[in-house]
Amino acid sequence: MASFKPTRIPSYPKFGEKVTQDTLYWRNYKTPVQIKEFGAITNIDFSPTSPYNYAVTASTRIQIYGPYSQEPVKSFTRFKDTAYSGTFRSDGQLLVAGSEDSLVQLFDVNGQVPLRQYSGHSKAVHVTDFTSDRYRILSGSDDYTCRLWDIPSSAEISCYNEHTDYIRCGTTSKLNPDLFITGSYDHTVRVFDGRTDKSIMNMDHGHPVESVLLFPSEGLLVSAGGRYVKVWDMLKWGQALVSLKNHHKTVTCLCMSSSGQRLLSGSLDRHVKVYSTTTYKVVHNFDYASSILSIALAPEDNTLVVGMTNGVLSIKQRKPEEKEALGSKQRRRRPSYRVFVKGKTYVPKQDDFLVSKPVRMHLQKYDKQLKSFQVSKALDTVLEPWIRVKKPEVTVAVMQELNRRGTLKNALAGRDERSLSTLLKAVPVMLTRCSVCPDIYMRVMGQSPVVDKQILRLQELIEREIDYQQELVEVLGMLDTLFATMTTKKDASQQNRTANGLLEIGSGQDQVVGAT
Repeated sequence: MASFKPTRIPSYPKFGEKVTQDTLYWRNYKTPVQIKEFGAITNIDFSPTSPYNYAVTASTRIQIYGPYSQEPVKSFTRFKDTAYSGTFRSDGQLLVAGSEDSLVQLFDVNGQVPLRQYSGHSKAVHVTDFTSDRYRILSGSDDYTCRLWDIPSSAEISCYNEHTDYIRCGTTSKLNPDLFITGSYDHTVRVFDGRTDKSIMNMDHGHPVESVLLFPSEGLLVSAGGRYVKVWDMLKWGQALVSLKNHHKTVTCLCMSSSGQRLLSGSLDRHVKVYSTTTYKVVHNFDYASSILSIALAPEDNTLVVGMTNGVLSIKQRKPEEKEALGSKQRRRRPSYRVFVKGKTYVPKQDDFLVSKPVRMHLQKYDKQLKSFQVSKALDTVLEPWIRVKKPEVTVAVMQELNRRGTLKNALAGRDERSLSTLLKAVPVMLTRCSVCPDIYMRVMGQSPVVDKQILRLQELIEREIDYQQELVEVLGMLDTLFATMTTKKDASQQNRTANGLLEIGSGQDQVVGAT
């Protein structure tokens, strides 16, 4: 007696997110820690020096958090109105910030009271930063001006008023102490040199500019505004290089990994996109619960901090690599490859006595029911929601097996209103192929509105399938006509070549053309 063969479940290609090295890398960040601030978080900045604390600007205060603490280690609350753009100096000892009351304030990280106050702007100051020589401060304001300040003397060095709208973003060069860049709501990005009295480069972003960023080499500049992230070539006098449109709402912030190989952008659409700086394609995506206003990545790329409009600070830390454990595993002696393949290719000789080990076969529940000829129970098993939704190929395979055995009609018969409605709703595609269900329940139609509704839906699916088949037949007829025309033209060209006294002799890939 032949043994029972389990139902063969066909494997289909799975559609979904493609798992790449970037996916595995960015998924390695732990579940975020969320901290509630006092207002919308407008700026996050990491200290360039170890232990890489980060300043969070929200409402009327700036709070400094440690890399692993969930409580602020330092707070600056000497602001009369909303604070903006708390930024560290390159040595991590000083912090500068603007405010809604048009002041620029300089703080010692270890102190409480401002060391300096710079007054000269007439409206809110949204942009502050240090130049790379550590002795000057850049500020940008809603009064359309950007200014350079001398830290020791508190004097204004220069003022630029070329923008015609609010200045909401800016950055300074880390390689050239005189170079800085500002972005404005007048749709322009301007590059300034502190040794001149006007801008040296001007780029039109096309939308109000929310954030600007320089590559580590400073040969490329990134600007964000509207739904666009644009890359400009600084070495070609501000020529547009790439325009990215991957967000659905305004892009508000930018940051870059320490290596410069990945660019991150945050938007009001609650997404953070990770781009490759070689192909400028999205390699990963983070989803958040609210619109994003600020984003920052730690200098060693082990912490990702995101600030949102609802005042929630999201902190994701990357899992540390277990180098010691990895080293111990490598030192452990493992079996060589030939141990695992030993005997795989051995062929028994004529005099050898082969002892085969019986293999115990484990059947699924529906296979056990099919083996005992319980066809109705087998069909009920594969119609359960967790199989029908998660593994629809199992349901289809079992119905095909029942149809092959000729017992599908028996499995479908004798059902009540509830099970019949579930069957008609769950597998309409298979029922359109076998078309036996309406024949079985023809006598009871009209007694249940639920079943009648599903029967009408099944009829519509069958009619739609017939229309698709007719359209396919028409397309096949058109293709046959085209292929026949191409064959006729090819035969005619061969006849013309023969009539002109040319003969083609081909062998493999080599062809010789000679006169007959």
